[in-house]
Amino acid sequence: MRYFVAVAEELHFGRAATRLHMSQPPLSRAIRQLEADVGAQLFARSPTGITLTAVGSVLLDEARSLLDHADRVRVRVSAAAGAATLTIGILGDGTDPGTARLAAAYRRSRPGVDIRVRDADLTDPTCGLRAGLVDVALTRAPFDETALTVRALRTDPVGVVLRADDPLARRDGLRLAELEDRRWFQFPPGTDPVWQSYWNGGRPREGPVVRAVQECLQAVLWNGTVGLAPLGHDLPAELAVVPLIDMPPSRVVAVCNEGDTNPLIRSFLEIATTAYRR
Repeated sequence: MRYFVAVAEELHFGRAATRLHMSQPPLSRAIRQLEADVGAQLFARSPTGITLTAVGSVLLDEARSLLDHADRVRVRVSAAAGAATLTIGILGDGTDPGTARLAAAYRRSRPGVDIRVRDADLTDPTCGLRAGLVDVALTRAPFDETALTVRALRTDPVGVVLRADDPLARRDGLRLAELEDRRWFQFPPGTDPVWQSYWNGGRPREGPVVRAVQECLQAVLWNGTVGLAPLGHDLPAELAVVPLIDMPPSRVVAVCNEGDTNPLIRSFLEIATTAYRR
């Protein structure tokens, strides 16, 4: 049923397989077996893609209800055995509307779970997941994903943060090459090199060392340091953000340890995917 829901929501076997962290052939076989069990086609397949059949639409509603009930049963059983807790690491801006929707959706779906939040700084994009400090993380990619399960939730374009009186702040868009002579902020030694490289525009830079979002913004205000930020975030009036034309977008992701079978974590990933799509 989880396989079916993933394909029905993605309407693409490849994307569904990626979402489920599996290869496409076994997923296709599982769906064909499910269709054989049901005795009807669930998807109409064509060279341009797939769509749900009438039978598939009915099953999708029922499957979501079944999976939700199954997760609730697991949570209640876990709670009967002891307090069910989930520790979430959150990186960056806690005012992200996606986070607010996720929190509301998770409270409605899992009212008996004790949620604990760990606010992480910019030096650890896994928010303490690798160190065993949290069960699941809401963060941004890219970073080293070895032995982790990463679920993409949203993609945000990135811009350069400048002082509002900077001549470049009046531009509609900039390229990384136009910032070559500027100082950029750095993360402390030992920070994930994939993460560091992304926020430095792909190569080593010179500039002050920072650990938190506010330190980045203060470095821009006081020193004219170049900062990067996802577009759409509120900034002080003294700062401006200009889209970077050739900067790859930043992905908001939910992350857990690879192979983790905790039903609270699995349900968190599913609820997060739905909440961030709205």
